[in-house]
Amino acid sequence: MTTMSIRDVSLNVEVLGRGYPLVLMHGGPSADLYTMLPFRRLADRFTLVFYDHRCNGRSVGAPVSSMTWENLTADADALRERLGFERWAVLGHSFGGHVALEYALRYPDMSHLVLLDTAAHSRWSQQNAAEVLAKRGYSPKKVELARHWFNGEFEPREQFPIFLRIGSAYQHDPSLRALARQLMSGAWRTQFRPEAQIFGFRHLVRGWTVLDRLGEIMVPTLVMAGRSDFVFRRSVRRSLRPVSRARASGSSSAPGTTRTRSRPPRSWTPSGTSSPRHPPVGRSGLWRLGQTKGGAHDECAREGRSGISAASPEEE
Repeated sequence: MTTMSIRDVSLNVEVLGRGYPLVLMHGGPSADLYTMLPFRRLADRFTLVFYDHRCNGRSVGAPVSSMTWENLTADADALRERLGFERWAVLGHSFGGHVALEYALRYPDMSHLVLLDTAAHSRWSQQNAAEVLAKRGYSPKKVELARHWFNGEFEPREQFPIFLRIGSAYQHDPSLRALARQLMSGAWRTQFRPEAQIFGFRHLVRGWTVLDRLGEIMVPTLVMAGRSDFVFRRSVRRSLRPVSRARASGSSSAPGTTRTRSRPPRSWTPSGTSSPRHPPVGRSGLWRLGQTKGGAHDECAREGRSGISAASPEEE
């Protein structure tokens, strides 16, 4: 773990592994790179770049009001340049998926995109997620807390108490044994930043959408969602569908079609050799890598698809 001066902030960064570079953008807003640590298992296949978004986790140096899409994506690309990568693959989880989508639109010269438990707009999480909990039998009080949670309607000192009340909704397995396993794997190090969540949900995320621009994303993209995810479940299936209609990089497929391959692209090289131009993201072994919001980390990539693919669960 190290601190790197990137633009006007000090980003908390961890780089490990070998092979083609893959940057992992954590969720939140207010979480940190420790929520992505299950992906360390890919260190024998990729050079993994974990970092905390500005104003999140242990990244410091700028006011929370600087947490804009322009800055979040510019930070990521400046980090890429600092680390000396010409291109990299991008994986975004939850809020990190929003950042990844913005990054793909602003900096299209990336190799692959993986969207995990996320959406192309904020309406579902801010308006409907609490209602899903109500249908699942959560008490009216917890449902109301969830509504405040996803709209940033709480004071900083209230963040942790609220999370204790509704946190089980994020877990595929809410048992004490599962919690202990997560803590032992490093989750205890997570540093939440309530100010980032409050600002993020009140200003940055509210009304956000890239639905009308998804057709501009031309890189091979994999979309995954947890079967029981209450935050993004239906919106993943609906709002990200246009991404799967984009042309695969280097493909002659016409718009509106999906092109997939069952074998790695020709430029693929094994880990430990020179970096390939197009890494086998779809064949990376992203499988059973942890649990969050219904287990999408568990089922992150089932089979090799170097072209655009979209794996969506059934609706509620």
